[in-house]
Amino acid sequence: MHALRRLWHDTAGGLPATFWYLWAGLLINRAGAFAMLFLPLYLTQARGAGPALAGAVVGAYGAGGAAGTLLGGVLADRWGRRATLLAAHVGTAGLMVALAFSERLAVIAALSVLVGVAHSMSGPAFVAAIVDVVPEQRRSRAFNLQFWAFNLGMAVASLLAGVLAEASFVALFLVDAAATLTAAAVIAWKVPETLARVKPALGGGLPTPVTPRKDRQPGLRTALTDRAFLVFVGLTFVLAVLTTQTSTIMPLAMQENGLGPSAYGAVVALGGALIVLGQLFVPRLIDRHRKHVVLAVSTGLLALGFGALAFTTTLPAYLAASVVWTVGQMLAAPPNAQINADLAPPALRARYQSVFYLAFPAASFVAPTLGGISLERLGDGHWLVVGAVGLLAAGGHLLAGPPRERRTAALRLKEGHLVNASGRAGAPS
Repeated sequence: MHALRRLWHDTAGGLPATFWYLWAGLLINRAGAFAMLFLPLYLTQARGAGPALAGAVVGAYGAGGAAGTLLGGVLADRWGRRATLLAAHVGTAGLMVALAFSERLAVIAALSVLVGVAHSMSGPAFVAAIVDVVPEQRRSRAFNLQFWAFNLGMAVASLLAGVLAEASFVALFLVDAAATLTAAAVIAWKVPETLARVKPALGGGLPTPVTPRKDRQPGLRTALTDRAFLVFVGLTFVLAVLTTQTSTIMPLAMQENGLGPSAYGAVVALGGALIVLGQLFVPRLIDRHRKHVVLAVSTGLLALGFGALAFTTTLPAYLAASVVWTVGQMLAAPPNAQINADLAPPALRARYQSVFYLAFPAASFVAPTLGGISLERLGDGHWLVVGAVGLLAAGGHLLAGPPRERRTAALRLKEGHLVNASGRAGAPS
């Protein structure tokens, strides 16, 4: 019993109630968010599209996501986190219903762009809200739990979706819409506007009020010209391209190997189950190591796992490869989120988040658009290319890590000086 209490304290203790409601909303949303996961199979099986055309339509979803990510970051700093989350969830639900009953590929492609916008708007707002309410020393465990909830929901979604896809693709979109509305209800009921909260200053200084004034931030320019941050975002983009293979190109490859939707659902569900069972132990495993070394190892594992698909044709082999790349995903999640939070100035938190999250919809566009063509022309050689790109990114982490650590140390020192100066200025004489 003592060991269980200690595990709970180390992995989830000391987190505020608002974080747990955000966490619950994310979990509910992801548990039903399986429609776009099966979009490539829906397009090829129900709408008669070929691999290249299916990849282009899924890529349109990613293109919309790129715009939605930036829009979500701006709105989260202007409207507030809560308002942005509610708009994103309600908009997504309505678009999913429209997709359920659309038949023309042109209409499906247009709706996919809009779903990408609405889906991605919530990412920066979710993370910025978590950073708003969670003290700095507990953010690593909060990010770890966020990733855990995301994948717990994905595991549930994959199991349900594999069954639903066999019976009705329309049901996928309608259940997704219902889950998204349920998550919106949780946020509307229990999550306050975190941007208007009073946040404690770093280093124990005076608390700093944060208000959603429109003229408070200089815009996205600072994030888009921050070289150290952009190098990190670029490496994250490569990681996202690798992980996006599971929802874009891998189902098409499995279909060519004679494996159906239920087999694909089993592979995705296994990855989610591994994360659910093991993610809570990751902080203890990686805390002793430097973040860039952990990211290099994790990216290398992703490269090896996906590269192995060049020699894979059976379900057991796909399952074995998924274990390798899933371990890589598990190791990458906490340091990725922590580095992003460390590099972002507090006044530009949501906008830095939006630029960081841009890597994921961009990957959702690049991976299927180029991947569909690559799979058609190279066949299994596609996976060797994916593996080679991942190994290059692993080397990039080793090179970029030390200067990024020096930059982070300088930022903390500067913030400490500002806090001390603020404290002295406000002290009675």
